[in-house]
Amino acid sequence: MRGVPGSAQNPGALLRHPLLARLTDFAAQDVIPRAQRAYGSARESFEDATVRVLGSDFDARIEQLRARYQRMGGDPFGLDPETAKLALGIVSIFHRVYFRADVHGVENVPSGRVLLVANHSGQVPIDGVIIGASMFLDGEPPRVIRAMVEKWVQTLPYVNVLFRSLGQVVGVPENCRRLLELGEMILVFPEGTRGISKPFSQRYQLQDFGLGFMRLAIETDTPIVPVAVVGAEEQYVNLGNFELLARAMGMPVAPVVPQWFIPGLQMPLPTKYRLHFGEPMRFSGDPDDDDSVIEEKVYLVRQTIQALIDRGLRERPSVFW
Repeated sequence: MRGVPGSAQNPGALLRHPLLARLTDFAAQDVIPRAQRAYGSARESFEDATVRVLGSDFDARIEQLRARYQRMGGDPFGLDPETAKLALGIVSIFHRVYFRADVHGVENVPSGRVLLVANHSGQVPIDGVIIGASMFLDGEPPRVIRAMVEKWVQTLPYVNVLFRSLGQVVGVPENCRRLLELGEMILVFPEGTRGISKPFSQRYQLQDFGLGFMRLAIETDTPIVPVAVVGAEEQYVNLGNFELLARAMGMPVAPVVPQWFIPGLQMPLPTKYRLHFGEPMRFSGDPDDDDSVIEEKVYLVRQTIQALIDRGLRERPSVFW
């Protein structure tokens, strides 16, 4: 049976068709080179934009992190440098472009183990993300902060795995103690959900602090660096807490944020973040002292953070710039 021109039985005939031959020549001589040039130009533009946004040393900083954890034989809590690289690339863009964060006093953060103790605000924990991006982009050497997350976060499918890959751990004393022994940087929000979910009318007013971070700092002889975050309170306006919904969903809070129900405004407002790192504070004593003794030390940290917040509010010209 004779092959049909252009069929599977005679594929060469189709390739020898004059029209197809001309189209093939045109593609080889014009279309493909144009596409290659366009791709190369787009890639160069993307790389240039990345360098402008993240800095020319972004990859070098990632390599420093990777080398550190390789020397440690890996992270016992599941930090994955490759996942962290992707996340840091994304959050660094938010840090530099969307929130345009200004960082003051980052040189106060010592090397080795340290507790960063900060105010908590904004309804969603973007403040912790921006602090983390600052320590990676602006810290010397670049570091990954280890945040103590709420226990209920570990009940969220997929989120718990992601957080673990990014180096975040459940906020229990045993985990924090182990990380400090490894020389890690721990981010602590002593206000907990009381701080992040407070109504807009209480913005920049510190809520009660827990005492656990101070006991650990004394026990492990770890310096505390107070951190003030200015700019997060205005990203979402919270009118209150829907307690019935929070209980039904098994969550600590359910903030009432009208912005979330307005099409196109689910993203946080592009407020300008300002981070202020204070000088390290060291405390001595017995970590098992009565609460009244520990509370006096915690009060000093709390007042230092409030003073940094107040100074930041006085100095900023606007919420958005």
